Amino acid sequence: MAFSAAGQTKELPLLDGQEDPNTRRLSLVEVIKMAKELSPSYQQALTQLENRTWQYQTYKSNYLPQLKLNATLPDYTKSINPIVQPSGNIEFRRQHVATTYTELALSQNIGLTGGVVSVNSNLKRIDDFMRPSNVSRHSYSSAPAVVTLSQPIFRSNYLKWDRRIEPLRYEEAKRSFWEEMERISIRATDLYFSQLQSQIGFDIASKNVANNDTLFKIAQARFYQAKISVNELLQLELSLLTSRQSLEQAKLDIETSTLRLRSYLGITDDYPIRLSTPDAIPQFEVNEAFALEQAKENRSRMVGLKREELEAERNMAQAEGDAGVNANLYLQYGLVQQSNSVGEVYQDPSEQQRVVMTVSVPIMDWGRTKSKLGTARANQKLVKANLEQQRANFEQDVYLQIKRFKMLREQMKIAQQANGLAERRFLGARDRYLSGKIGILELNQAATERDSARRSYVSNLRNFWDAYYNVRLQTLYDFEMNQPLVLPLPF
Repeated sequence: MAFSAAGQTKELPLLDGQEDPNTRRLSLVEVIKMAKELSPSYQQALTQLENRTWQYQTYKSNYLPQLKLNATLPDYTKSINPIVQPSGNIEFRRQHVATTYTELALSQNIGLTGGVVSVNSNLKRIDDFMRPSNVSRHSYSSAPAVVTLSQPIFRSNYLKWDRRIEPLRYEEAKRSFWEEMERISIRATDLYFSQLQSQIGFDIASKNVANNDTLFKIAQARFYQAKISVNELLQLELSLLTSRQSLEQAKLDIETSTLRLRSYLGITDDYPIRLSTPDAIPQFEVNEAFALEQAKENRSRMVGLKREELEAERNMAQAEGDAGVNANLYLQYGLVQQSNSVGEVYQDPSEQQRVVMTVSVPIMDWGRTKSKLGTARANQKLVKANLEQQRANFEQDVYLQIKRFKMLREQMKIAQQANGLAERRFLGARDRYLSGKIGILELNQAATERDSARRSYVSNLRNFWDAYYNVRLQTLYDFEMNQPLVLPLPF
């Protein structure tokens, strides 16, 4: 059987009068397209990518200014509380106050150093209802502008590491989504051929019933003419009964496989499905070295290996930063004022300054710091060793998948030829049997070999298309169209 051009399909022969007029006819390409648009696996992959996209947007926002409005409207208190007296004593006094506070805060992370700089402006009002009515019961304090710098010293800068790691994590997620599309193709192909094999099994069983019924009727006439023995007649009747039994099993098999395919594709109607055989074997060259190059360039795993290596370096840097002297610098400069009038609270403000330096020095920890550093170094060494092994396994998997694909494509040529030869042999054997040149045993053997060759052909076809989509998955490259399998994001 000759190979046909890529993209064409050959439909299986149908038995007259047995096809529902509402039958939905589908090709492998159509089933894969439906799976990539409607299947639950697609929705799961899309949700995972969307989740990772929002996480990436959150990461990017860490390097942008954050503006917040904080307010307390109001804080009302009427109770007896301990109050510090001018003499320094603490006495219980009745309080009846309301405090209102508003603050506008602008903050910015410093990616270069890992610190935070902020600019704040606030206004506070206190209403003291215990004061005499002839005295102003409210007072104000304001900080028109306060600049604050908080800077850790000697510690690992997580912002610097995030800037290197998070873009890789997002790129890995995008490529994982594209890979999941190819996994959906593989799963859809598997379900497609499960139904196709059941469909072919049903067609074979139906043909066998029809052929055996015809042969049995002819044998009855020949038996009455004393041209065959009763033994041969009984053998044909047994073949007819066996073929009917096989047909009932084939009906169950095709119903089961159809339900699985419907479920995966999200098909809700009850129309029968008839699949075409994807006989068109694409002809293109696949070079192992080029395929490996594309796999290294396109696959999410290679991005993941870089990410994991950076994460190991980050963990080591964090362990080193936490092990030694730790210090934090806090600087604040601003303008403040207080008044009984809101109009005067912003006039002639005075300076506010604050400098805080905290230091933590490990003196005696009984080897705790040394153990943490040793653990971090050992983990980093282990991660690097594992990554090297994963790289080697990755390259080996790609190489073997390409070899498998080439081997299966060659096997398809043999399977096509064997299928055609077995069909022609059966037709010739049937004609010779009807003319009395061979016996029933030779005819049954030819029929068995024909059915076996047909099933073997479809099985080889299934293996080929599985290998075809696995090559696409392993390399994220379309060798037929000669371009990477990079898809636009669906949102």
